[in-house]
Amino acid sequence: MIYPTKQDWQDATHKRVSLIGMSGLGKTYLSNLLRASGDWFHYSVDYRIGTHYMGEHIVDNFKREAMKVPFLAEHLKSDSIYIASNITFDNLAPLSRYLGKPGNIGKGGIPFDEYMRRQNQHSEAEISATQDAVKFIDKAERIYGYTNFVCDTSGSICEVTEPENPADPTLKALSDNSLIVWLQGSDAHTETLIERFNAAPKPMFARAGVMRERWGRYLSELRVNESDVDPDAFIRWSYRQMLSDRLPRYAAIAENWGVTIDADAFSGITTAAEFEVVIADHLPA
Repeated sequence: MIYPTKQDWQDATHKRVSLIGMSGLGKTYLSNLLRASGDWFHYSVDYRIGTHYMGEHIVDNFKREAMKVPFLAEHLKSDSIYIASNITFDNLAPLSRYLGKPGNIGKGGIPFDEYMRRQNQHSEAEISATQDAVKFIDKAERIYGYTNFVCDTSGSICEVTEPENPADPTLKALSDNSLIVWLQGSDAHTETLIERFNAAPKPMFARAGVMRERWGRYLSELRVNESDVDPDAFIRWSYRQMLSDRLPRYAAIAENWGVTIDADAFSGITTAAEFEVVIADHLPA
């Protein structure tokens, strides 16, 4: 770790942290809090994915849908209208919508092969966007004067890395340049995340082999054809399994590359100084 002890962290004039963990446990909340302090640069991996690496795919998909409407098609072909994605740190809906859910097209789904093609695009984008954090540490200071840096990683970082591999390029890049902090959720957090997801199921990303296995098992267990799958039903069915699958992978990242801090430890903090105290309290003396 770049801050082996509590004292190293407290003495550091350049504090750099990479937050990992499931979406919904506070990574973006804490990153926004640090940014609002005025002394921290907030790098969002999901934002980088959706704008730099997947932006063209997202906009092309918008255009394909618009071309189905004669009025819009006419204006698009004559360059009379402009279609763009309006992704922000707090609104990643265009990226989520592009990833989609496999299943019945009439219910908003997409064919499984197309779904996997987009999953592969996301995998490549997430690896590149996460490794780009190192470049932005330099940019943040050189261009904007920020000496403190927080990397708000995607909830699926454990899907695109090999925690047990000491040469994993993505984890090594983050660990060499920042303190990796796993926001560990409790059983209560898990149930809350599941309830929230079931109320509004969203597209999600997983490793190709895992997703293909789940898809095949779902079709077999429910005895349903691919074209008849309810997209929301499949995603809900997959989500709890995804949480269970990711937990040991997050734990391995923290064990081999960083530190573990209960998400509740950050509950109620309102300043960057309080955040720094929590980090210090979880480093060796």
